[in-house]
Amino acid sequence: MTPKERLYKVLRGEAVDRKPCICPGGMMNMIVEDIMDIEGVFWPMAHSDSNMMADLTIGMYKNNGFENFGVPFCMTVEAEGMGAGVYMGTKITEPRVIKYSIESVVSWRELKKIDVNEGRAKVVIDAIKILKEKNDDVPIIANLTGPVSLASSLMEPMTYYKELRKKKEQAHEFMEFVTENLIIFGKAQLEAGADILTISDPSGTGEILGAKTFSEFATPYLNKIIDELKAYAKGGTIIHICGKLKSIYNELNDLHSDAVSFDSITNAKQVIENVSGKVIMGNVSTFAIENSSKESLKNISNECLKSGVDILSPACGIGVRSKLDNIKILVECAKQYKS
Repeated sequence: MTPKERLYKVLRGEAVDRKPCICPGGMMNMIVEDIMDIEGVFWPMAHSDSNMMADLTIGMYKNNGFENFGVPFCMTVEAEGMGAGVYMGTKITEPRVIKYSIESVVSWRELKKIDVNEGRAKVVIDAIKILKEKNDDVPIIANLTGPVSLASSLMEPMTYYKELRKKKEQAHEFMEFVTENLIIFGKAQLEAGADILTISDPSGTGEILGAKTFSEFATPYLNKIIDELKAYAKGGTIIHICGKLKSIYNELNDLHSDAVSFDSITNAKQVIENVSGKVIMGNVSTFAIENSSKESLKNISNECLKSGVDILSPACGIGVRSKLDNIKILVECAKQYKS
């Protein structure tokens, strides 16, 4: 099977020759310093250049890394497009928001709409077009920052979380606007040639929100994005949630995505036992990928596979200083594992 065929089939719940090993991109960054050095293409310049962006993600695949292409390499594209100030980082640090767009949910009408024909949104879309032309056997993953994470990148997070409870009506209006913009950006990525959609919402955890607020302010907006875009995401849809999932197992069952991805702090067997009808993706510790010995990382990867994950992947975005040789261990474990 080609990497694309394998991932498509897994996300449809169909039989495959072996489990795939991917890292979607976006918040779940897939690029490491070794790849930049091999390809001669570097951050932060690659965040703003579509050819460089495409070259880096191709570089990961062609050097026996993850079995997909995934762009961008951060979770600031949408926030910047909606008016936030962003520091573009360095060779070894990712871009981050340094200036919020608004001070309260009541001010959401002051936000810009994402324009997919300008700025870094256009860079991402053009990179996907380049990737589509280069290799049609490798799945291209479109990435969106989750609605809660984007909302809390546009205003001070603690204020945002408080106003979810204190100013519910305006908070829902704000979330609707954020979600509409994410749909626009996601659709543009998929129409440009991406096969699969991943939404990563690290700020929308059960620990931060609690089950009730997760159900009110995360689930409906995540599902709205999936429902609007699943017809365009021919390969399938993935939602990544950080943190401990125990408090929101029931809520995860309500998500409309094909797959759920989660942090290493969560036990994969427990997710499998408590979440039904979802492809399970995860959840090799990114700390282990960066810092563990090869033998230890091999054991961790095989334990993930034994626990029943359908797609082997890092549990979050990998550290830029992680060694390419360690990433290759994950891929080799997926290739050699016999269930």
